[in-house]
Amino acid sequence: QVQLVESGGASVQAGGSLRLSCAASGLTFSSACMAWFRQAPGREREGVAYVNTRRSVASFADSVKDRFTVSQDNAKNTVYLYMNSLKPEDTAMYYCAANDVLPFVNCQALQYNNWGQGTQVTVSS
Repeated sequence: QVQLVESGGASVQAGGSLRLSCAASGLTFSSACMAWFRQAPGREREGVAYVNTRRSVASFADSVKDRFTVSQDNAKNTVYLYMNSLKPEDTAMYYCAANDVLPFVNCQALQYNNWGQGTQVTVSS
């Protein structure tokens, strides 16, 4: 059974930074798509960042490109989302998602089967 546990959400002021963590278990972390999604009240869920852990290749939504980065720690089965220059519009519940995949899967096009419980990020102006 796949378990994803997010942490690191907080309330920060605009321009600040946060690091979110997603600790995974029950999947082959070294060959997975890991993704971060967010959802704000009244808005559709948005994919923010995607990483293929086998290839260590990441991609980002245009809304966060150049501000957010990801890293992976294979020893801890954990993916991190580094969020810089935060804006009020980044306020949302952030969710980690993951699937076991073959190496050359497009993580951005994947339907994710496994989700964490979410961690809240609030950015004040």
